[in-house]
Amino acid sequence: QVQLVESGGGLVQAGGSLRLSCAASGRTLSRYVMGWFRQAPGKEREFAAAISWSGGSTYYADSVKGRFTISRDNAKNTVYLQMNSLKPEDTAVYYCAADVVPYYSDYARPQMYHYWGQGTQVTVSS
Repeated sequence: QVQLVESGGGLVQAGGSLRLSCAASGRTLSRYVMGWFRQAPGKEREFAAAISWSGGSTYYADSVKGRFTISRDNAKNTVYLQMNSLKPEDTAVYYCAADVVPYYSDYARPQMYHYWGQGTQVTVSS
């Protein structure tokens, strides 16, 4: 079993930055693909970013590309999401997820991830 706990959310003005963290316990994350997803009120959960188990490959939704950076520290069993140039439309609950996702083309599919955190709220004011 893997337990994931997100932190770092909060309220920020448009144009500001936040850094989310996702700490894992129960099992090492070193062989898992890690993803960040988000869900705004009344909307479906959507993909934001993912990173391969080695950290060598990253994948971003078009809506966050160039503004968000995903990274991981396998020694600390933690994955990060650096969010810059935040916009009001980035407001959502952000979830991290983990699983062995064999194909890069599947990284953005939430159904491919078995382990999920409880989420952290990010609110961007205009």
